[in-house]
Amino acid sequence: MADRKIVDAKNTFCPGPLMELIANMKQAEVGDELVVLSTDEGSANDIPEWINKVGHEVLESSEDSGVWSIVVKKTK
Repeated sequence: MADRKIVDAKNTFCPGPLMELIANMKQAEVGDELVVLSTDEGSANDIPEWINKVGHEVLESSEDSGVWSIVVKKTK
């Protein structure tokens, strides 16, 4: 399994978590996996929509105690 980079975007609000993911995705290599942690409920929809739009992959999405964890993989 590839190392996963944590993108801690807790306590930021839309579009903050998505913008932090985009910034980290630009620096990531193809095949890298990033874990976005967000307390903004909108991230549960916004991030998968953006990932699908740009052609990357959502591997996992879950919520625990108000923190959404979305695992994505850079595919290109």
